[in-house]
Order: sequence, then C-alpha cells, then structure tokens
Amino acid sequence: MSDTVTRPTAEMLEAMMTAPVGDDVFGEDPTINALQEKVSRLFGHEAALFCPSGTMTNQIALQVHLHALEEVICEENAHIYQFETGGYAHNARCAVSLIKGSYGKMTARQVEDAIKMPHDWLPKTRLVSIENSCNKGGGTYYTLPEATDIKEVCHKHQLRFHLDGARLFNVLVETGDQTSEWGSLFDTVSICLSKGLGAPVGSLLIGSKALIDQARRFRKVMGGGMRQAGILAAAGIYALDHHVERLKEDNDRAKEIGKVLNEKGFVENVRPVQTNIVIADLVESLTAAEYIRQLNEREIRAVAMGSHAVRFVTHLNITDEMMEYALEVIRKM
Repeated sequence: MSDTVTRPTAEMLEAMMTAPVGDDVFGEDPTINALQEKVSRLFGHEAALFCPSGTMTNQIALQVHLHALEEVICEENAHIYQFETGGYAHNARCAVSLIKGSYGKMTARQVEDAIKMPHDWLPKTRLVSIENSCNKGGGTYYTLPEATDIKEVCHKHQLRFHLDGARLFNVLVETGDQTSEWGSLFDTVSICLSKGLGAPVGSLLIGSKALIDQARRFRKVMGGGMRQAGILAAAGIYALDHHVERLKEDNDRAKEIGKVLNEKGFVENVRPVQTNIVIADLVESLTAAEYIRQLNEREIRAVAMGSHAVRFVTHLNITDEMMEYALEVIRKM
C-alpha cells in the first residue's frame, strides 16, 4: 500500500524513550539539534530543519525561494503539484509550470525550454524542483549526471534548485552515490524519515543557514513549531544509522512484484521498477477500484494511482512470508 505505514522497531522505540529533550521552538532540544546537524553534514550544507512532514518541508522550500508572481518548474507528476493540496498557490502564492516528462522525470532541455521570457504578462521563473525517486512515476529516479545537467541550466539562468528527496535513500542504495554529491547540486533538499526508513514521523529541509533561518519562521506560522519533539527526532537518528542499507531489500522485493505483474493478462504495463514502488497500469476492462477490492479480500493492500493504475510499495515491516504469500496470490489471480 505505502511505506508510510511502517511501525517503529523495538530498538527504535528504545532510542525514542531514552532521548534527551528540550523545547525546540527555543532551539533547546538536544536530540533535534543532533539530528539537524547530522543531516546537514551528510548533505554538505550548513543547516537543516526538522518538520512534521515532507509536505511541510516542500511547502516551506517553495516559500523561502519564491515570491508572488513567480513560478516553479516541475514535472507534471511531481508531489508538490499532485499531492500537496495546491499548497504552492495557497502558501507561496506562486505559479507552476508543468513539464510532461517520462515516468516523472524531465530533462535539462525541457527545463530550459520552459523558462519564461521577461514579459509583464508572464510569471517570472525562479525555481526548478525535481522529485527523486518519482512517486507517481513508479519509483523511477534521476541519475546524478541527469540532475547535474538540470543544475547547469539553473546556474546559467540564475534559478534556484530544490530536491524533493522523500525517498532519496532508496535511490542511493541503488546508485551508490553519496549524499554529499546530491546535496552539492541543490539550494534546498527535503528528505523524509517516515517512509522506508521507518521512523513514525518527520522530514528535514536542508540548506544554507540563511535559508533555514527563514524556513524556521515559515515552519512556525504553519504550526510546525514543536516542543519536546526530540522523542521523534531520535527515531530519525536511529533510522539513518540502522535502516539505510536495508532499503535495498525493499527495492529488490518491488522488482519481484513487478516481474509477476508483468506476466498477468490484466496488466497493460508495469512502469519501470527501480526502487520500492510498483505501479501497474491495468487493461481498460479492469478498474483500479475493482482490482484493489479483490486484493483486499486476500489481505493484500494497494492504492489507486488513477482509474486504471494500482500502486504497490514495499517496506521494512514486510516479512519473507508476506512476500511469498503476496507473490503467490498475484500469480493466481
């Protein structure tokens, strides 16, 4: 169904219960401070900000980068456009320029072609945002050279560059890239701890000290200023220390599911399975709602990604026995 349904392990719970805490609005929670310092170092930036959700970190990024009458360029399936309740307009009062890419990815050439001319009747292009991995694209990912090409376009045209890296660590265990390599390309990076990494809640926005100082104000006005939230940050520290390498297991299991679905006559297409997400496009005669109903009857959870598309996601709470059962059921359906 989703890697957002994960539950903390016993060891993670122990780390949470023994975490020292303080008031984070005053900057006095030692565990949150440790998490923010840890993550900013990982990505080679000056600072980071712990927030309740990835939607909040993305929305704060839009607000620190954009003013009214400006726009962000993103692929049409991007999370900031599809799944954040139109927050780009509500929070940042900005426009959005959508690019039709391939499985959630756009090219540097497409980005450059989308940059607006400086006319009074057009919004001013200010920001480019990419999502890695691409949720609605089926977990596909940008390579480091592809992202570097887009960065060069941003540099050439003096645009800011944001990474929605909600599932970036699922990408890194496939590519072997370093977090610092990715961090060096972007003005801001958002990472999520509550998906495959298994923390119960939390995301971080990473950037320069000046940007993060500004971001703290937006977090506060959005209601994201938490108090003794070091209990939650401790889960994030534990996840980063113990749950990153095991994400490869989730990616490999997703590929197994993709292979089985590709053999089914009711599946028109399986989008490229590169990380822990599998999206199957169904034939016209079978709706996503009907297929999900059949799966639910067999205690398998999936979600619709359109009227004829179904998403499966693997995560750390799926056991070998669960995988064997799911594969067997899908084969027989």
